[in-house]
Amino acid sequence: MAKRFEQTTGPSQRQQRVAELVRHALAEVLSRGDLQDDMLARHVITIPEVRMSPDLKLATAYVMPLGGKDIDAVLKALDKNKKVLRQEVARRVNLKFAPELRFRRDESFDEAARIDALLRSEKVVRDTAKPADDASDDSDE
Repeated sequence: MAKRFEQTTGPSQRQQRVAELVRHALAEVLSRGDLQDDMLARHVITIPEVRMSPDLKLATAYVMPLGGKDIDAVLKALDKNKKVLRQEVARRVNLKFAPELRFRRDESFDEAARIDALLRSEKVVRDTAKPADDASDDSDE
């Protein structure tokens, strides 16, 4: 009986490598101001992550303008310039097919802030604080 290998839940090493190449290409295009779009020219846009589909034909870029301002307008502008951005990515990244680009709001900053707030909450601080009687036991040794 032949064993079947199941694909792992995470992206493959190739998907990660290509995603990073696409991320760098997008960041370069956006930072150089090559696009003729006022909305994109007014914002510094960070791209913390790009995820590739298993067939490498779809790239989902998670973006956030500096300070989180005008995220909906920035996403709309990126969507409007999707064709030009795809051509620029194809020019910079050597792939068989230029991936279709999709832009989404990056929520990792919000999630990090939420976790930070939880860790600083009174209940967590109280639970993680060292009891006073344990401190005196350590000094007696």
